Amino acid sequence: MAFGKNIKTYFEGSWHNEDLMIMRAADHGSWLGSTVFDGARYFEGRAPDLRRHCQRLNNSAKAMMMVPSVPTEGMIALIQEGFDRFATNAALYIRPMYWAIEGDTTAIVPDANKIGFAVCLEEVPMSPLSASVTLTRTRFRRPVLESSVVNAKSGCLYPNNARMLAEARSKGFHNALVADAMGNVAETATANIFMVKDGEVFTPIANGTFLEGVTRRRHISNMRQDGIAVHETVLTFEDFETADEVFMSGNMSKVTPVVAFDDRQYQRGPMTQRVRELYWDWAASTSEP
Repeated sequence: MAFGKNIKTYFEGSWHNEDLMIMRAADHGSWLGSTVFDGARYFEGRAPDLRRHCQRLNNSAKAMMMVPSVPTEGMIALIQEGFDRFATNAALYIRPMYWAIEGDTTAIVPDANKIGFAVCLEEVPMSPLSASVTLTRTRFRRPVLESSVVNAKSGCLYPNNARMLAEARSKGFHNALVADAMGNVAETATANIFMVKDGEVFTPIANGTFLEGVTRRRHISNMRQDGIAVHETVLTFEDFETADEVFMSGNMSKVTPVVAFDDRQYQRGPMTQRVRELYWDWAASTSEP
């Protein structure tokens, strides 16, 4: 599903100027869901933390019982080659992916070495400063490793996220604040979550039920270097009801202010703005992919 425009696809050694068909009907990935992907961003001539996103893709493949076929550095070079096919001022969504092609004798377990690889680059504008979202509770929860492959960025996890989003939208909200199996806050349906209280920042501690996002880690590092107190801890819905500010952290928009959680209203606060400034300053100053 394309949500941008001007799509370029790398597949089987060549770049194609289209949203290319890359799977067969009987591929393990299209039939049994063994797809993994990652999402990075290219904007203002830079692709911040691209290496970490490529590394995470290869780790996700291993978690889904596949052997990655493209080394991290080779993947970075390939993606950077793709940038040259766009205007220098383009904002891109970068999506490298793997999927299993064959299975074992039962068909269920993927053949670890028979996998497909592709990269999709598409133009998607960065969210404007004025963007914001509203959150609500959902009856659906994040799974645990014993029941789902939560240590991978895998397509098979997203139907659960879709249920969360659909429920939130049916209640008139943009997104859902989601609990883990214990009933504590984990993340939203699409991104990691932060809250601000009395000038300090809090975020759910990574407990294996959600991916500890690349952008999440970058924000924590930036804030601590700026002297901001950041706490990774157990948080409840009640904590968010009494927060001063709330913002989402994800690759797509980097920082998105939350202006409501159910009946609780928030202002677009100074900490949220500061975190955004810190990220853009860091992105502009780094030369590493």
